[in-house]
Amino acid sequence: MSTPYRLLVVEDDPAVSRGLVYGLRYEGFEVSTADTGARALAILRSENIHLILLDIGLPDMTGLDVCRQLRSEGKRQPVLMLTARDEEIDKILGLEMGADDYIVKPYSLRELISRVRAALRRSYGELAPSNDANDEIRFGNVLMNIASMSVYKDGQPVILTPIEFKLLRYLVNNPHRPTSRDALIEAVWGYTSEIEDDRTVDVHVRHLREKIEADASNPRWIITVRGVGYKFEP
Repeated sequence: MSTPYRLLVVEDDPAVSRGLVYGLRYEGFEVSTADTGARALAILRSENIHLILLDIGLPDMTGLDVCRQLRSEGKRQPVLMLTARDEEIDKILGLEMGADDYIVKPYSLRELISRVRAALRRSYGELAPSNDANDEIRFGNVLMNIASMSVYKDGQPVILTPIEFKLLRYLVNNPHRPTSRDALIEAVWGYTSEIEDDRTVDVHVRHLREKIEADASNPRWIITVRGVGYKFEP
């Protein structure tokens, strides 16, 4: 890559932070660090950060709070949550707050680098803007522009995370076809992840419905297919 991706490591343990920074810089990334949630939010508001490695346990607020805040501000950078707790409730809460992936300590640096590169490819590689400015899909009051990675509802912008955008794009490009959760995981996440289960897909589908459907509890576009998964009905 001609211009290195810039990552933000949010970790209050100096030894862990130093290890991550060393490994990421060795792989060619530019890395900034923050040891509190407040410092992380300040950096994200003032600097061009491409991806965030976010520890859940911070001294001033939780990583979940940081993730929720940056998503509420419309920031779409991929967020990889880091935690020592391997509990289902933590995983689901991370997804609820807008995280893209979830990595449980202890993890190997090789695994983490693989997750980082996969998240960057999803966000800035295959989902990067194309040269076709007319690559638009419209259904009802929703307009999806593949070229600019933008979605509008009733003419107003809808802020989607890279995962949400790719999930919607996949469903829209495969109308009427029921797709299993496993197939969606393979198509959208594209690699083996500890959080790849039915709940992962369900949480992201619910977020999509809340953002584009008139009534998320009675969806018009993203339909549940019992015993299978989901389908898009144009």
